[in-house]
This record gives sequence, structure tokens and C-alpha cells, in this order.
Amino acid sequence: MSQKKRILLIEDEEDIAALIKLQAELSGYKLHVEVDGINGYRAIEREKPDLVILDIMLPGENGLDVCRRMKNNSELKNIPVIILSAKGEELDIVLGLELGADDYVQKPFSPKVLFSRAKAILRRGKEPEKGSKMVKFSDFNLDIDRYALRKGEKSIPLTLSEFGILRRLVTNRGKVLTRNQLLDDINNDESFIVDRNIDVHIASLRKKLGPTFDWIETVRGVGYRFREEINAAIS
Repeated sequence: MSQKKRILLIEDEEDIAALIKLQAELSGYKLHVEVDGINGYRAIEREKPDLVILDIMLPGENGLDVCRRMKNNSELKNIPVIILSAKGEELDIVLGLELGADDYVQKPFSPKVLFSRAKAILRRGKEPEKGSKMVKFSDFNLDIDRYALRKGEKSIPLTLSEFGILRRLVTNRGKVLTRNQLLDDINNDESFIVDRNIDVHIASLRKKLGPTFDWIETVRGVGYRFREEINAAIS
């Protein structure tokens, strides 16, 4: 029998913590709860859980500070993080993702949705994906070394900026990426790019990938995500 995955929840609202704990048990996870940022971080150091679910607004030390400390600690930086945020905290969500959080869920939320996200993240594992040679999705093949995209036998021309965005999205499938994160991985062959210009490049990519291509999801106020698919594979 495989050992239950261990999740650490740092959440100071008792009713929310109780709902999450119940859903964790129903979903087959072992969950431990801390109610403030300082003790929460100590528990992360002590327990080294498989996943941290982290509220932003916490007493003692806020969730963004906890996330920052985790990602600056070589022993903790590969532990995935889901951020819980109140409605209207989009700037905090963006900052959390840029600090290294893997996903976010806004309150009020469905515990089933939260654990669907948790399952997807745990399936991806702790280690970041290594440099891939060929990335496959749907009937497309993205050749990393040759900077080439093909659909079947047809070659689809991409600018270096479009290629950089697509590569970053598809190799982090299922993970929300902010515009600034997408900027980090662009080899620009045209002009200086600011974060909102990413939207123009995404629109161009979608046009080139075809009217039925719906794998690139817009996450309103935050950025973009490449949809996960069971049949998608990296070789």
C-alpha cells in the first residue's frame, strides 16, 4: 500500500480549515493544520510535506513571506505551494506565483476544486522538469533544439518570442504563469517587450495554432496556463 501524501495547511480561519481537512481525508491525504505564518514555516521545516496550502492573510507572518522563505531555502524550494486568497487579491496572487507558488485558489472555493488542483500538482512531482528535446501536445510537436513547431507534416513558423512563450507554457502545463514569468523566458527578435505585450504574442500564437486550439487558457488578472491533458507527453 502506498503511503498517503502529506499536506500542510496554513490557515487561520477555523471553519475553512475544517472543510479542507474533511476533503483531504475524503481524498486520501494526510493533512496537518497550522494557524499562523511563523509556526507554519517551522512546520514546513520540520515536516517537509509533499504540498503546502498557504493562506495569504495570516497572523505572525503572511503567506507571501512564508512562500518567499521556502523558495529561498534549498531544502524546501521544491515543495509545491497552493495559495489561498480572498477575492480581489489579484496583485498578491501574481506576486505569490512569481515567488514560486504553483497555483492559487480564490475564496470562496469548492474543496473538491482545491484538491483537484492539489492532485494535479502532486502528480507533476516535486522536481522541476528537465530540459526536454521534443514536446508533444495534441497533434503538435515542439522541437526545443531546432526552435521548430510542426502539426503533422506541416511546419508552423514562430517568432523567437512566440516560441519562448509556448515553450515555457507547455513545459509547465497545468501551472499558472504570470506575464512577468513568461517575459523571463523570451528570446526577443523584435523589440523590447513589456508585460502587457505578452497578450499580443499569445493572440498571435492562438491564431497560428488554429481556431480549434484551446489549450492556452487565460487566467483573468493573473496570466496564462497551458491546459493539462492525460495524452500530453514529453520525450
